[in-house]
Amino acid sequence: MSHSVQTAPPPVSVPSRITRSLSQRLLGRPEVGALVAAVLIFIFFLAMAPAFRSAESFFTVLYQSSTIGIVAVGVGMLMIGGEFDLSAGVITTTAGLVNSMFCWYFGVNLWVGALLSLSFCLLVGFLNGYLVMKTGIPSFLITLGTFFVLQGANLGLTKLVTGSVSSPDISQIDGFGSLNKIFASSFKIGPVTVWITVIWWALFVALAAWILQRTRIGNWFFAVGGAPDSARAVGVPVVKTKIGLFMTVSFLGWFVGMHTLYRFNTLQAGNGVGNEFLYIIAAVVGGTLLTGGFGNAIGVAVGAFIFGMTSLGIVYAGWDPNWFRAFLGVMLLLAVLVNLYIKRMSTSGRWAES
Repeated sequence: MSHSVQTAPPPVSVPSRITRSLSQRLLGRPEVGALVAAVLIFIFFLAMAPAFRSAESFFTVLYQSSTIGIVAVGVGMLMIGGEFDLSAGVITTTAGLVNSMFCWYFGVNLWVGALLSLSFCLLVGFLNGYLVMKTGIPSFLITLGTFFVLQGANLGLTKLVTGSVSSPDISQIDGFGSLNKIFASSFKIGPVTVWITVIWWALFVALAAWILQRTRIGNWFFAVGGAPDSARAVGVPVVKTKIGLFMTVSFLGWFVGMHTLYRFNTLQAGNGVGNEFLYIIAAVVGGTLLTGGFGNAIGVAVGAFIFGMTSLGIVYAGWDPNWFRAFLGVMLLLAVLVNLYIKRMSTSGRWAES
């Protein structure tokens, strides 16, 4: 009589779970390097500039940061998606000029001009994205062309309509009061003046952070920036995603353009040139990779805060403001080097092996 003998199955080797220490996880986050730099710069100006220590100065820094940070949020998301927009600085001025000159020339309510300006800016963003995706020409070149077109049109059309390079004063046109409250109002908390752009900036950063970290669309942004061919293969709508990112930058540029117009009532047609580099620097300093596929909205906000803190800290310290550009250049180089080092460490697996 035979007996069947059941033997126990061989043990299955279970791969050990890769664990990383707290410091390794922190270093893997895009915004940590910028946050450390922001704390060091803040302490530095506290020590060097007595005028920097007041609450009023701090909220002035926040206001300065918000005017850059609002557009930088969109530019950062676009860079995560693997593209650049060099027209982002000029379009803020274009937005205000379209609104002010249309309403002044035709005598219509400013709300009509604001909606027309919004439509125009979204069209520019759509054309930027459409041309990049359909022609295959790098976004650097496409948006550089848009930059020159808008800059020339701003100067030429403004002089043609008004006879000068500045837009007319719109403070007496219907709709000014309500639009001023939305885009350029402020309120007091004790001795401190809080501009509404700071509130808008916080809301836009929170919304962008939620989209990037918690939604499927946010995953698409990382996918189209890091590996567009693979993203297309798994069904991600690459063309629509990138066009949407360009339109987001244009929308936020329109928003800042509205703030500038309704705070100062008039605009200089040559304004905005060069701001596109500040947006990119804020994103890069905040941990966004120039190669796409890596970054987050909090880091971009910290990068914009560093910009605002430095630009005003130099003034509060009584130093020559011409050194500000040199400081920005050093910050950019250091940020690129640190981001490159972190990227290589994370992709080489050295953190996981240690």
